[in-house]
Parts: sequence; structure tokens; C-alpha cells
Amino acid sequence: MKRKIYALFFLSLSVVTLLIAQQTHAALGESANSIESEQNALGAVKHATKVLEGYSIHEFALDGTTVREYVSPTGIVFGIAWNGLAHPDLTLLLGSYTGEYETALRQAPRKPGLRRHEVLKTDRVVVEKWGHMRNLQGRAYAPALLPPGVSSDEIR
Repeated sequence: MKRKIYALFFLSLSVVTLLIAQQTHAALGESANSIESEQNALGAVKHATKVLEGYSIHEFALDGTTVREYVSPTGIVFGIAWNGLAHPDLTLLLGSYTGEYETALRQAPRKPGLRRHEVLKTDRVVVEKWGHMRNLQGRAYAPALLPPGVSSDEIR
């Protein structure tokens, strides 16, 4: 009986922790005010923040992968790019776009052999992945959120 209670308690605690972690990150399309919370929740190490004309880039490292979040002057994350040993967990980084991405991924035709460049486009989000072992790269962006004068080519 005690084991069941302990198991239920730890299961509940794990679910609550996961929900809190998912709510405390600055994902695509969300406010950049919580980028620091996202880094803490993911166990990431902040590298730098670059301010460019028309946007800023917040960079952090996560398990051998560098992630860059592109933030508009209005404080909204409009793009994400990464490179490193592995692709990051896109369910956290894509936020409200995750469902669309996963649906497009399931519906994409399977190609035999190695896929060196994968592009998934939906009505609201574009996700690209490429690279090879130990040098995986990618980017995701919401075309409607790109600031005026900023090209999707700048998300890299």
C-alpha cells in the first residue's frame, strides 16, 4: 500500500514538474521575457546576447548543442536555430507550433536512405533540419512573425 502511495506521489510530482518546465520557456511565438527561465528549466548555459538592427539573438548551450533564439523588437521569439551534437527537443522550443510540426512530420512521405536535409512547412511554421553525425543543424521560424526588413535567411 505504501509503495502505491509513494509511486503515485512521485508520478504526480513528475507531471507537475514537467508542466511547469513547459510553461516557463520562451518558445517560438512567445514573449522573450522568460528566456532565462527557459534556460534554467532546460539546464542550459547562457553564452551571449547580440543586438542587431531589427532583432536580437539570445544564445545558450544545451548538451553539446548551441541554440539561438531570434527576438523581434516587440519581444517575440520569431525564429530558432541550432547546431551541435544533437537536435534539441523541439516540443519545448516550438511551443504552440509543436502540434502543427508533429502533424506535418507524420504526413511527410518517407524517403529511403539518408535524409541530409529535411524541410517541413505548414501554414504557420517552417522547420528545417540537416547535417551529419556530430554536426546537426536546423532552424525553425514563423514567417508571419518576421520583423519588417528581416529575411528568414538571417536565422542560422
